Amino acid sequence: MSDQLTLSAEVRERAGKGASRAMRREGRVPAVIYGDKKDPEPIHLNERELMKLLHTGHFMNSLVSLTIGKDKTNALPKDVQFHPVNDRPMHVDFLRIGKGASVTLAVPVNFINEEESPGLKRGGVLNVVRHELELTCPADDIPSEITVELDGLEVGDSIHISQVKLPDGVASAIDDRDFTIAGVVAPSALKRDDAEEEEEGVEGEEGEEVAADEVPTTSQGDGSEGGEEES
Repeated sequence: MSDQLTLSAEVRERAGKGASRAMRREGRVPAVIYGDKKDPEPIHLNERELMKLLHTGHFMNSLVSLTIGKDKTNALPKDVQFHPVNDRPMHVDFLRIGKGASVTLAVPVNFINEEESPGLKRGGVLNVVRHELELTCPADDIPSEITVELDGLEVGDSIHISQVKLPDGVASAIDDRDFTIAGVVAPSALKRDDAEEEEEGVEGEEGEEVAADEVPTTSQGDGSEGGEEES
């Protein structure tokens, strides 16, 4: 389960672009909490505290406990808007999470046991198709990552979502196909060598055919021309 993050917040009394700009000059970031069949709640956050959580690398797939005065609200970050020049956070959207709710979000994949893959040991390359998986899981039990084992994989083998053991209560949000997560492919150098060998083999066969075509046929003269000259 991913660690629950915490943030202190204050109710945003004023709305509008002018008020938001004033907050940012004071080191505050406007935000809003919506969902759970309740009215949207405008708030503002401390920019430094928010930046610390953003730098954890898993802010967008973690449940955040927002402390607003004496109240606490569990919410999931849904969107962060950044300044196009300085990358400072400009606004944050939070989805309010009720008790017993489920959420759909991207969870990172962690590949392990590369040394147990015969294909990788022989020089194969791990081709990762999906670095994250879209999963539906309980809001209070979000996995921090999904572990995928590479044991026994040969060159040409692939791992599909059906082969991955997901935690209890967690399911793939994509349920209409058995999609590929990763596979072991031959290195480009090996592919080039195989292609060159195949090309050389074809050229050798063509050379043999040409040589066979160039063999002269032996014809025996009837000597008639020679007899005429002697006469």
